[in-house]
Amino acid sequence: MFQNRKLLIATKHGKEKVIQPLLEASLRVECFVVPELDTDQFGTFSGEIPRTAAPDEAAEIKCRYAMEKTGVDLAIASEGSFGSHPQLFFVPANEEWLILIDQKNSLKWKVKKISTVTNFSSQQVNSAEALKAFAATAQFPSHALILRDALESSQDIVKGIHDLSTLLHHFERMYAAYGSVWVETDMRAMHNPMRMQVIADATQLLIEKLSAFCPQCSTPGFEVVNAIPGLPCSACSQPTRSVKSYVYACQRCSYQQTLLFPNQKETEDPMYCDFCNP
Repeated sequence: MFQNRKLLIATKHGKEKVIQPLLEASLRVECFVVPELDTDQFGTFSGEIPRTAAPDEAAEIKCRYAMEKTGVDLAIASEGSFGSHPQLFFVPANEEWLILIDQKNSLKWKVKKISTVTNFSSQQVNSAEALKAFAATAQFPSHALILRDALESSQDIVKGIHDLSTLLHHFERMYAAYGSVWVETDMRAMHNPMRMQVIADATQLLIEKLSAFCPQCSTPGFEVVNAIPGLPCSACSQPTRSVKSYVYACQRCSYQQTLLFPNQKETEDPMYCDFCNP
């Protein structure tokens, strides 16, 4: 389905560095980028342009925009977001969505990768010493920093700072003008190796998804669409909330298949049973 086709990577932030080698090796496609594509118009991490769509929707918007502008029928785009981990509430996390659209075959696939490996952080600083301390925890200078006059302000902002002399120069200038400075990690992919690795991990998840083929029509991306609870308790045999089976489906022919006991166990511990342990 993909071999020898051209695949557009819709990015202006260097994401092709990790996406391209993985997809070319696994899908046998020929990846390329179009640098003049302005994907920032759909939102920027530094806030000058607010993102109005959810991350997965934004990735699809960028992907379809790139296809419309270039006329290609196969494209991929990603979108990230940062904040508290959905389960570990006080731990910062990077969520990356990756979407691949094949207009020729009217198909699309998307994956999500959540990682706690991120330097996402920001704070107000009032001294060069505090700025240097923040920079050290943010893994500067390999990871760039942003300075701005105030939180969520774009009146005076300098992005992509990778060297100490530039960092101190703009801090001193802004501090003299505003009395304090806001520093934050630059989360754009080309300035943040940690985020770039999460994008690579998301790409690997996509490859794994595409390696699962529909048993009926051989379309890639045969995936779980539903998790059915009811794994029986090992003590009383009553159904628990634990997953008993997964339902897999094909987006092209709608064929479905149910897999029993996907977690390699046929009963659940009574501690998870609402009857034995209400």
